[in-house]
This record gives sequence, C-alpha cells and structure tokens, in this order.
Amino acid sequence: MESLWLEYAWALLILIGLEGLLSADNALVLAVIAKHLPEDQKKRAITYGIIMAFAFRFAALFAISFIANVWQIQAIGAAYLLYLGLKHIIQARFGKENENIQKEVEEESAGKGFWPTVGKIALADLAFAIDSILAAVALALGLPDSPLEDFGGMDGGQFIVVLLGGIAGLVLIKFAATWFVQLLNKRPALETTAYAIVAWVGVKLAVITLAHEDIGILDHDFPHSTAWTLVFYGILVGIALIGWFAPSKKLTEKNIV
Repeated sequence: MESLWLEYAWALLILIGLEGLLSADNALVLAVIAKHLPEDQKKRAITYGIIMAFAFRFAALFAISFIANVWQIQAIGAAYLLYLGLKHIIQARFGKENENIQKEVEEESAGKGFWPTVGKIALADLAFAIDSILAAVALALGLPDSPLEDFGGMDGGQFIVVLLGGIAGLVLIKFAATWFVQLLNKRPALETTAYAIVAWVGVKLAVITLAHEDIGILDHDFPHSTAWTLVFYGILVGIALIGWFAPSKKLTEKNIV
C-alpha cells in the first residue's frame, strides 16, 4: 500500500512541477492582457480573472471525470497533447519569438475596459487549463487503482491527483509565477522542456488508449506494468535533465504583475 501512495505522490510532484513551468509562460500572457489598465486595476483584473477561471476549471474537472475512460476521448487527448508539445518545440526552434507573441497579445488587448479584460483573462486561463487538465488526466490514468471509491468514470485517487494538479496550476499562476520566470531565466530551456514533457505525457495517454479493452492493440495491463512505468519515468527524468542543462533563449519577467 505504501508503494501505491508513493507512486501517487511522485505523479503529483511531477504534475505540480509541470504546472509551475507552464504557469510562468501563462502568467506572462495574463500580465500582458492586463498591461493597458491603470496600475491600481491590473492586479484586481488578474485576481478576478483567476477567480472566474477557478470556477471554469472545477466545472471542466468534474465533466472530464465522467468521460476520462472513453477511448475516443483518450485518443483525442493524446493527439492534442502530442500536437501541443511538438508545435511548441518546433516554434521554439523555427517560429516566432516569445516577445513578438506578447506584443501581439498586448496590441489586441489595448483599449479594452476593466471587465472585458477580466473576461479575457478568464478565457485565456481556461485555454491554459485544457492543456494542464489533459496532461494531469494522462498522468493519473496511468496510475494503479486506489482503494478510494470511484468518482464518475475515474478512480477516486486518480481524480484527487487531477484536482490537486488543477488547484496547483491556479495557485502557481497567482503567487509563484515570478519565481518560475526567474528560474526560466537561469535555466531557459526548461520552457521547451515542459512542452516536451507534455508531448511525452501524450504518448502515455496514447499507450493507455491502445490498451483500452475496446481497442486491444496493447495488453490491457501494459500501461500499469513495471516495465512501462520504468520506461516512462526514466525518459521523463531524462527530458528534464536535458532541459536543465541545455542553453536556450531567455524569457522576460518585466511584464509580470
């Protein structure tokens, strides 16, 4: 039983770390959206937007718990995570600079009032939430069943991991984003590394899909086997180490509110 909870704790720790790295980039975008507002309104707009997004995330979490084990949803989620991760990696190598993207967001937001800006912040965070919730679900579904009762279509323990990961994402965007931006300035390749991990988590969800009882391409127990677990976490740690030591272009923290 202890090894079961250790695996759950390890998955949650990975998820919180991933949420932290992604929250730095997300917080930059939210700060840029609110940049045109008067100084006394900026923090309030971001706070209100995050409160609205908190309600959106809970609604999304409870909805996804009932459909998480539908193989079609798993397949779509796996494809989306792979697309998201690979797209960012390719853009980091060949696409627009982060500063140009921020400039476009700032120009689009300019001239909007307080509440329209709050709404845009909430919608932007909801878009970020879709990415992080899918990644959390992919990690959670690979965990062994817990002794807790099911919630909707998910094991109770797996749902708690997804729930705590979603809460961590909002907390990190609000309170710890500046620290993560500083970390990314010291270890700038971690931003691309985070999206590489997202893509790898997409592979994990694809394996779960292929092992679904209605598909049967892989053995049903393979996603929970010791061999696959060691391979998955071994490669994940390898990606993290490469990102930690690899050089890259830096983010700017001047827009963090």
